[in-house]
Amino acid sequence: MAKSKIQKGKKDETPMMRQYDKIKSQYPGVILLFRVGDFYETFFDDAKAVSEALNIVLTRRSNGSSAEVPMAGFPHHAAENYVARLVKRGFRVALCDQVEDPKFARGVVKREVTDIVTPGVNFNDRILDEKRNNYLCAVHFAEIDRKREISGVAFIDVTTAEFQVAEVPLSGLKDLLQTVQPAEVIISKKNRSWKDSLRNMTYEELNFTELDEWMFSHDFAEQTLLGQFKTHSLKGFGVEEFSAGKVAASVILNYLEETQRGKLQYIKKISRFETADHIALDPQTKRNLEILYAMQTGAREGTLIDVIDKTVTAMGARLLKKWVGRPSRRMSQIQNRLDAVEVFLTRKDLKANLREAFKSICDMERVLARIATGRANPKEVLSLGGSLAQVPDFKAALLEIETPLVAELQNGLTATPELTEEIFRAINPETPATLNDGNVIREGYNAELDELRSLAGSAKEMLQKVQADERKKTGISSLKVQFNRVFGYYIEVSKANSEKVPDYYEKKQTLVNAERYTIPILKEYEEKILTAEERRITLEQELFSALRQRIAEDAETIQADAEHIATLDCLCSYAELAEKSNYVKPEIHENDVIDIKNGRHPVLEKIMPIDRKYVPNDCRLDVETRVQIITGPNMSGKSSFLRQVGLIVLLAQAGSYVPAESASIGLVDKIFTRVGASDNLAAGESTFLVEMNEAANILNNGTAQSLILLDEIGRGTSTYDGMSIAWAMTEFIHDAIGAKTLFATHYHELAELEEQLVRVKNFNATVEETEDTVIFLRKIVRGAADNSYGIEVAKMAGLPDKVISRAKAILAELEEGETEPTKKAQKNKKRIVPKEDLQISLFEMGDTKLRDALAEIDINKITPIEALIKLSELKHLAES
Repeated sequence: MAKSKIQKGKKDETPMMRQYDKIKSQYPGVILLFRVGDFYETFFDDAKAVSEALNIVLTRRSNGSSAEVPMAGFPHHAAENYVARLVKRGFRVALCDQVEDPKFARGVVKREVTDIVTPGVNFNDRILDEKRNNYLCAVHFAEIDRKREISGVAFIDVTTAEFQVAEVPLSGLKDLLQTVQPAEVIISKKNRSWKDSLRNMTYEELNFTELDEWMFSHDFAEQTLLGQFKTHSLKGFGVEEFSAGKVAASVILNYLEETQRGKLQYIKKISRFETADHIALDPQTKRNLEILYAMQTGAREGTLIDVIDKTVTAMGARLLKKWVGRPSRRMSQIQNRLDAVEVFLTRKDLKANLREAFKSICDMERVLARIATGRANPKEVLSLGGSLAQVPDFKAALLEIETPLVAELQNGLTATPELTEEIFRAINPETPATLNDGNVIREGYNAELDELRSLAGSAKEMLQKVQADERKKTGISSLKVQFNRVFGYYIEVSKANSEKVPDYYEKKQTLVNAERYTIPILKEYEEKILTAEERRITLEQELFSALRQRIAEDAETIQADAEHIATLDCLCSYAELAEKSNYVKPEIHENDVIDIKNGRHPVLEKIMPIDRKYVPNDCRLDVETRVQIITGPNMSGKSSFLRQVGLIVLLAQAGSYVPAESASIGLVDKIFTRVGASDNLAAGESTFLVEMNEAANILNNGTAQSLILLDEIGRGTSTYDGMSIAWAMTEFIHDAIGAKTLFATHYHELAELEEQLVRVKNFNATVEETEDTVIFLRKIVRGAADNSYGIEVAKMAGLPDKVISRAKAILAELEEGETEPTKKAQKNKKRIVPKEDLQISLFEMGDTKLRDALAEIDINKITPIEALIKLSELKHLAES
């Protein structure tokens, strides 16, 4: 965003614009919404940006002899909506309000910035998704021992107070940012060159905020954190050794101190984010498995989380998203979740009662944050009181359950009876939504407030007495005592009766048909009534503010209760899913075997038409069968089978029951997928290069504990090139990596690998041939496919009959080897030799070009993907 073109301190500017200039200079890079009467106005470049972003009129305002300036604005009562739209566009917005009554202002009305809203720092329900965390992130780049660069990363959700820190090598930053998916990323101005690199690391547009380099100083980082948490050490949080991470965390706190005016007391702790505790899911895998977002639309509908989320509370929905988006690798954590789900699946009455109780639980985390930052309205405070009141019931319901995780939750839930009682005693059960509407504090809570309300209540009687007395004294039966905000209380007499008005009546206003007056007794009552009303409003605000402060003091306890209730909600959600969808409890172990009986795709089985039934399939990957090569036609279920296995493993390690007859899951450390491909024109990458980049990531980062799902490799190049790369990749995975792998392919030649590699087995997706068509049975069985049925699929897709007929004729000729291209291909066709034969024959060849090309290869530096490309080049050289 361009900076406003401000000429500061010009004497010929208007006083208000000089005030604007001064305030705007303190907030560079921020849209300043400047309150003028009933409107928020923007000026200069801010006005141009706002006009374009909101599609509102750009006008001009006089600025003394400094000419006119661009201006755009909107009514203050619509600010929440317009601010939400600006923040969604990536703008940071500062609200500058009038902080004194214009009636009492001497000169220009005093104005101050009262709130700053950014993509990563906002509490606006119009922007926030209640089922998704909204993270502010800071990244600090550091060097260790002048050898190794690392990234210190901290992220916080200010609406829930979740605050975590991590340190990862630069190569791991991409996956971490993809996991966290921050709404805003803070970097130093010194590292602004990293912005494009960081953007390329993610599939979502990142919003960046650049801060001065001095804010990223190691010198003050630890003191900032110790001051926030009021401790003498960070060892209790487990982040003591994260030097770069602590810098990033301190940057976040300093940024929040500026934007939130120090209202950070509800942020009570920080924890370390351990990447080793979770399955590594790269961006391609998250996208291809459609875990959280649909691949085509980016929406939640039709995804894994959409199908399995049976949570009731917003807190539970956010936590479930973390569990599924970051599946665990910790055996004990997974098993404890599964055992807890089993309890709730067995105790259906308990599950039903808890889920019913969850319906009346507010979003405790976000309500607490709004309370602590002075944003919560009376209804939100009352809703928190209602939620806290149920904590003792939850504790009692879980009392006799000995399963470790449930027992931990029961012990962790802490009732707050005094605070709960205070809330109910203070807030009127029928409270309005806003404090300004009055009648928020309950009668009997404060004696002074009751007295002021009594005085306001008796005012009507007092005024009726004045009216009756004056009617009697003057003989004017139509005389009325009334009130408006401009003139206060007055006596109104029609023009026809103006001659009867006594001399002690003091005229206040003349109307067309009436005159308005005041008298000493009415002035006296007016002062009492208005003074009492002003004091009542002030006192009610003070009492409500004090109550919010009292609640904030118990923030740590409330946050813990909220976390425990969210966990209960997730466990009950898993149990509800298992009951309604016929899921089973998986066996979790560390013996490196995946054995699934009659597994089902959790999403497809829910969205299939009623007249079709999902076909379940088995899958076993063990020491003898490490790689399954799966052949068969399109539409036969190969891709669905791959995704099904991946999702079942993911669900199991997220602690959920799984869609299968039985499942035994050996823990995996990473899941990789290579499914389809599209070009990345913005980065200058073709479809084939994108595919090779993804393949390289798998070959360079896969381990023996990984699960690799490959759905076609090498389709973006010539048939022989593609098949060669696919063949070599399979050998490399089998020999060098040893990962559990499912490889769906149309290269039927790869079936020969079963004869050459001891842990490769062939499988195929079965079809049933009829006289004029094929039926896809979608059953994965042992053995290689003998036909691709591509023409049959093309016919089903609606290709013209002439094209289908011609294709069949060409296929027949090709299969008989009668066409010239085929004869030439057969002549040049070479047998794919075993690796051992290839190694010998290469050095027996007399071709000097080939020898020279081989001699140039540095086998200590070449990467797997470079080796595949080099192999393709050597093959072309050998055939030329």
